[in-house]
Amino acid sequence: MIERTFIAQKTKEYDIKKYVERRLSGAGISQIRLKKIPLGEKIIIYTSRPSLIVGSRGANIRDLTKALKVDFKLENPQIEINEIKNIFLDAHVVAERIAGSLEKFGSARFKGIGHKMMENVLKAGARGVEIIISGKIPGARAKSWRFYQGYLKKCGDVAMNGVCIAKKSALLKSGIVGIKVSIMPPDLILPDHIDIIQELPPENPPVAAAEPETKKAKPKRKAAPRKSKKKETESVLELALSESKPAEPQPSEQTP
Repeated sequence: MIERTFIAQKTKEYDIKKYVERRLSGAGISQIRLKKIPLGEKIIIYTSRPSLIVGSRGANIRDLTKALKVDFKLENPQIEINEIKNIFLDAHVVAERIAGSLEKFGSARFKGIGHKMMENVLKAGARGVEIIISGKIPGARAKSWRFYQGYLKKCGDVAMNGVCIAKKSALLKSGIVGIKVSIMPPDLILPDHIDIIQELPPENPPVAAAEPETKKAKPKRKAAPRKSKKKETESVLELALSESKPAEPQPSEQTP
């Protein structure tokens, strides 16, 4: 019984989401969330064009609230609208814009539409983007064109929970064209990401010990230039000759 209750509740939520999407098609809806509050049921709509959902003086909101009460027997549904800050980082809005451009300009300009939308997504700061357009474009045989740029995870928990994926379809003269958009947001934390933290200096650095005073070294005296051997021998010979010479007689003093 409990399992059936949960299954019925989830099925009802799914039907409400699909009904709101059909009712507000073309309003740039990204996602719809349902919350149970004490006053009733709260429906949160994330959109890129909140003015189209509100309508003139809130007429569209009132009509949608009445329809939810009658069709799904909700007691007090409250609708909350949140505007998307950056529309090019949301895969649902990007896929809807590509589908609208293909329906407007045809399949002949699908390459220009894909490259332009991919450029806008990367300029918004996304790490990577992948756009796959499959169908009869531009010939009679079905093909699949892939527009890819940047870094995009394809497997693991990061790809399942972090990468934004959306699927839309465009109705053309040649048939239905499928559109799949995958965007890797810039704020996604990867498991192999490493932050290098610089070591901060200590608040009280240790005082360096005073070095013992060393005795000042005495300046070395310059050595006197040595005389050559030739000069030494000449000085010795001069000294010997001066000693061998007889002393000159000194004049004696005569008495008067």
